[in-house]
Amino acid sequence: MRIHQFAFAVLLAASCQQGKSKLDDVKGGSGHSVKPMGSGAAVAAGSAAPAQDINSKEILSRTTPVDEADVEWVLIAWKDLDATTYHGQIDKRAATRSNADAAQLALDTLAKLKADPTQINALVKTVSEQPGGGDTDPITLNKATTLPPEFKPLVDLALRLQPNEAGIVRTPLGYHVVERVPPAPPDPLESADIMARPAQPGTIMVQHVLIGWKDVSAAKHANVDPRATTRSKADADKLATEILTKARAGDDFKGLMKQYSEDPGSKDTGRPYEVTADAPLVEPFKKLSLRLKEGEVGLVRSPFGWHVIKRIPPPPPDPLESADVLARQPVTQKAKVKHILLGWAEVNSKDPRALKRSRADLDKLVKDTVAKLKAGAKIEDLMKQLSEDPGSAKTGESYDVTPDAQLVEPFKNLSLRLNVGEVGVVKTEFGFHIIKRVE
Repeated sequence: MRIHQFAFAVLLAASCQQGKSKLDDVKGGSGHSVKPMGSGAAVAAGSAAPAQDINSKEILSRTTPVDEADVEWVLIAWKDLDATTYHGQIDKRAATRSNADAAQLALDTLAKLKADPTQINALVKTVSEQPGGGDTDPITLNKATTLPPEFKPLVDLALRLQPNEAGIVRTPLGYHVVERVPPAPPDPLESADIMARPAQPGTIMVQHVLIGWKDVSAAKHANVDPRATTRSKADADKLATEILTKARAGDDFKGLMKQYSEDPGSKDTGRPYEVTADAPLVEPFKKLSLRLKEGEVGLVRSPFGWHVIKRIPPPPPDPLESADVLARQPVTQKAKVKHILLGWAEVNSKDPRALKRSRADLDKLVKDTVAKLKAGAKIEDLMKQLSEDPGSAKTGESYDVTPDAQLVEPFKNLSLRLNVGEVGVVKTEFGFHIIKRVE
């Protein structure tokens, strides 16, 4: 399965304040990005002027969507979108195009695909204005795909297309001329025996080593590890197989990550990923992860390259975390919360206060802050004074939390278990979050 993710990566993905992970560049079924607290990433909905409605309504009205579809699309934008969505990054071809011209080009492209569906790769390369370039690798979209609401019509259309059928849908990026394509065959080196198992429920913790090569889709984009830009597929195959063998033989996996991995968000720290069935992570990575047994290692290919993935046991709860609250079943499916983010020298959002703070100092600060809140202090005042979340500290901004919200899993888990007015503490890759449910 190959994927076509970078329109979302360029315009939607929020970059972690620590090292940005390759896996944080992708949304939903194609993968994701967990939204760092207060990143403020957003997409404007719609253009400055009313756009022509050329959506494929007949297809969108179908009542029997499939569970999953591999699609490719041609993206066509127009000049009004530069101010609302692209912010100076719009394709030069679209920069002078009117909406009427874009609509006509989209209809002409659709007509070509209806006449010959095999043209999709050529049209992606020559017509599409996908930010970052025209990747011809399909993207897998499914019912669990997590994208901002403005992009839901794209998933709706994809899951209603017949094989080799094409249609049009508009999003804040422009018109997407979408074709459902046959799924690509698996790479012979992939762990087919593991992938054939049923997915496991719940949350799976994994680490991975990423190995890219010069012709993989991600190698065409910025921030790629220099080692990948000159490596051939054959060399990548050999290296990934060697790493897989070492990992299965018991070599220290964090050591392998540090030595070989090209994922900047995890290679130096050994950062694990929490994987669930609806996690916004690149789909092949997610599929293999959910089928691994604890301690088992497997190999899968994605648009980023080879992933050597090891399932690890879940970490024990931190003594500062609100274990009693986290042990509950969720008490709501929608919570409005405010939080104070506090880090220390080892885990932080690079706030200068956290970089100088010891873990002992952090423990005392968290306990003191929780005590103040429970005694009636206003969380907004403490956010402004203490919080290291740049997106909410000064403003007292709240977060709307739902099970599919694009927020880190521990933050969601605690928020949905808090009663109104209750305060709890949870640890994430950014530090400790002191969370109060406020609605």
